[in-house]
Amino acid sequence: MFTGIVEEIGKIVTMNKGRNSSVLTISGKVIFGDLKTGDSVAINGVCLTVTNLTGNTFTADVMNETLSRSSLGTLKIGSFVNIERAMPSNGRFGGHIVSGHIDGTGTIIKIEKDDNAIWYTISAKKNLLKYIVEKGSIAIDGISLTIAKVTNEDFSVSIIPHTARETILSKKSVQDIVNLENDIIGKYVEKLIGVDNKQKSQSKITKEFLLKSGY
Repeated sequence: MFTGIVEEIGKIVTMNKGRNSSVLTISGKVIFGDLKTGDSVAINGVCLTVTNLTGNTFTADVMNETLSRSSLGTLKIGSFVNIERAMPSNGRFGGHIVSGHIDGTGTIIKIEKDDNAIWYTISAKKNLLKYIVEKGSIAIDGISLTIAKVTNEDFSVSIIPHTARETILSKKSVQDIVNLENDIIGKYVEKLIGVDNKQKSQSKITKEFLLKSGY
């Protein structure tokens, strides 16, 4: 589990593509204090497993399906990435619950500066937008952000200078693809409501039954 608070910006050193999977080698500095093989690390919001450590680099395997369904497929040698280690049991919740299993991708359609804030408008498919609500949380490339506005086709967020410095979002341009993970609480609520409605529809005790029985 992650919290959407990026620990550092890493860099893609090598990419070795195979038939069914690829191997990424990523360099960094901050995260190596207690990082070990087998640990979970979020790269642009996608949960990967550390398979090897060498100096200030680590490697991780990525299934080709993950590459095609996420923005990781657009990475190349020299690309910068957001890195966050999995949250320890005694860690602080700085953002919100982030699983590292993205729901899909969005496309940046507008970038605007407003004083010291940067506004991003991102288009997304309707199956993603239905979980996005104003003042709710969303992870964009692994960054926990608050949603400011939602329409039928897109949504908007803003970042402060600190977030711009500490993440790759400020390096993005219009038409760039970003990973999106919706707040898991919304998905749980939808599931519970669906189960409740299904159980009600299967019940033989209906309004018509009660009326016929004299109630």
